[in-house]
Amino acid sequence: MIQRLDKMLSSQGKLSRSGAHKLIAEGAVSVNGTVCRKKDAKLDPEKDTVEINGKTVNYCEHIYIMMNKPAGVLSASNDKKARTVIDILPDNMKRKNLFPAGRLDKDTKGLLIITDDGDFAHRMLSPKKHVEKIYHAVIDGTVGENEKQMFAEGIIFGDGFECMPAELNILDNGTAQICEVIICEGKFHQVKKMFAAVGCTVTYLKRVKIGALALDENLAPGECKMLSRSEADKVFLKDFE
Repeated sequence: MIQRLDKMLSSQGKLSRSGAHKLIAEGAVSVNGTVCRKKDAKLDPEKDTVEINGKTVNYCEHIYIMMNKPAGVLSASNDKKARTVIDILPDNMKRKNLFPAGRLDKDTKGLLIITDDGDFAHRMLSPKKHVEKIYHAVIDGTVGENEKQMFAEGIIFGDGFECMPAELNILDNGTAQICEVIICEGKFHQVKKMFAAVGCTVTYLKRVKIGALALDENLAPGECKMLSRSEADKVFLKDFE
């Protein structure tokens, strides 16, 4: 994909277009070993080698970041009143146009993918693609075979909205039940509303997996790691694929 030199540089991090112009004018940028002072020089970033002060610019068209989202942070690109998942990204991972692919409620923890790839996010979030989102929930209340069947048939909310069929599994029948919920859509507060519809309250909620991509449990709340495209594409697979 042929691009202008200045556009390519400014797409890869916090460098602005004017900042790219300055570096190019100063002779700090080389293409395939030759200093280039033309900001509109054309190149193929996947084939040509671009360096800034001798350091190679490792081009990637899009980036994919796994975050272990902590409670208390908004799944949004920006907000004037509260911290967002973009605000807490490490500086070395920040670049233009990043957004969370889907949302987790403010008090919900766990697996969140942050990217600048709109097509990827659309495919992942479209109910028609049947991408599974797996949650672990601690509930105040009790569910059993009847509630599992209700989830499987599609919970109906009080406003008449009917959820797609979901899977409910009981992981622990201790003092507070721990359940696994697998859904293929992501309506506002959906998991909490599904449990509320069967008379239970969710006291803790964490997303642990999307498709075949599991949360890296070595990531502390708020920590992130870069994913390759092949790793990110695991969201479109099931565990047995």
